[in-house]
Amino acid sequence: MRAAMLSHVGLVRSNNEDSAFAGRRLLVIADGIGGLPAGELASDLIVKMLAPLDDGPEPEHPLASLREAVEAANRQIRETADAEPGREGMGSTVTSLLMASEQIALFHVGDSRAYLMRDGALSQLTKDDTYVQTLVDHGVLTPEEARAHPQRSVVTQAVQGDEFTPSGAILSPQAGDRYLLCSDGLSDYVSEEAIAATMRTYPDQRECVEGLVQHALHAGAPDNVSVIIADVSA
Repeated sequence: MRAAMLSHVGLVRSNNEDSAFAGRRLLVIADGIGGLPAGELASDLIVKMLAPLDDGPEPEHPLASLREAVEAANRQIRETADAEPGREGMGSTVTSLLMASEQIALFHVGDSRAYLMRDGALSQLTKDDTYVQTLVDHGVLTPEEARAHPQRSVVTQAVQGDEFTPSGAILSPQAGDRYLLCSDGLSDYVSEEAIAATMRTYPDQRECVEGLVQHALHAGAPDNVSVIIADVSA
């Protein structure tokens, strides 16, 4: 994978609670939970715990390796919150891809997203762990209504020092695939059509992440926005 990453504080927030990593085989987006203490610390802990997977020998079981690293970060988050009561409730989303041999493992908790563009068509690989996604699943809201719902950012689970139920998958990459990982600072404010058009327009990864972040800024960027673009070559 060849990847580029960009994280921006946005136009409203005073600090950036997102953390991100883009290496030679590991991609991570972690979005600290807004409104709760030390969200930026939680997201940073997750990324630091996952980052060693980018070095050394390829893991034999990449999905299990991702889960073990996130569970270790989850224990650190619990220990930090227990030691400093003012940080109780600190947490973060995490969405990560790890390439091993000819597979890519996908690990996901929360509402940061992973997308795949293959042959010009964009598909969402993750499902948001959010209140509004539950309403969509039960037919109460349409996906379009969910995008504008005032509670669209309320997550139903995160890596927060307690038990969580991640989703995961083993993907079969093809040469020419383009992956996007992003925090909800992009996906909540920029349409999927605009995201797809930008990913088709800019073959260079750096220009593509800059173009996607610019879309979020033009939309007002009320949240932090973090974007990773990674291309798979033979």
